[in-house]
Amino acid sequence: MKPFAKDQSKNPPPTNWLDRLLRRFSRIAYGLAVLLMYTLASTALGLALAPALWIWPFFHRWSAGLPGPLPWILSGFALALCFFLFGLALLVVIPFYNWALPTRVKPFKGGYYTLHALPWFLHNGLFYLVRFTFLPFVTLTPFGVWFLKAMGMKIGRHAFINTEYISDPQLITVGDDAALGGSVRIFAHYGGGGNLVIAPVVVGHRATLGLACCVMGDVIIGDDATILPESVVLPGSRVGAGETWGGVPARRIDREEMDRIKAEIRGMSEALG
Repeated sequence: MKPFAKDQSKNPPPTNWLDRLLRRFSRIAYGLAVLLMYTLASTALGLALAPALWIWPFFHRWSAGLPGPLPWILSGFALALCFFLFGLALLVVIPFYNWALPTRVKPFKGGYYTLHALPWFLHNGLFYLVRFTFLPFVTLTPFGVWFLKAMGMKIGRHAFINTEYISDPQLITVGDDAALGGSVRIFAHYGGGGNLVIAPVVVGHRATLGLACCVMGDVIIGDDATILPESVVLPGSRVGAGETWGGVPARRIDREEMDRIKAEIRGMSEALG
């Protein structure tokens, strides 16, 4: 059996000489891509830190001559302010990098070690710089919605997004008045069997994704549909308009079954009460 990095049987034919070179030296190419991502991340983080580094000496000079614990209090306030200044700057820097670099993600099925996967790799690498640092502090604020839109996520009017656990925002569409509950995981890719599959996710108008549910790539959730909390919607699922899905893996739950579940919950609550 060929090593995973050298098995090109899952890939479409090479598009050009660079793609052929990447496939021939796949592990080296992957290592270089990681180093490139670290370098880009360092420059992006450095640019975002610049305003905070610029303002810090002013606070330090103002607090130097103050009596008692005031210098420590002011320094603590200044550090906290600098953190938020850094985060807000990062919300601007990262979308600019995403626009300037080759991060136009397209649907794809093939191996990880190919030129086709590079835009996906760069797009998510940049997005994760914010997701794992500052995005939790601006979720449910206009800053968070603006950032997601700036990264290519299509968000309808009055959509409620109470989660930062997002990947591939460029391939995610959320309709008007849709609601994504806390800790919902939504991403437009999945992998297995030597394949990387990148496929869009569409959440319809007024759809509701319950607490901590998981929606994977190649999923369409219709208007007014509901995904119950903690459910896992597998790739290829098509949730019809107005339907309720739940479970692991998620499946359609008809009205009679849903009424029975609600009755059982009420019965348990009354028994405990």
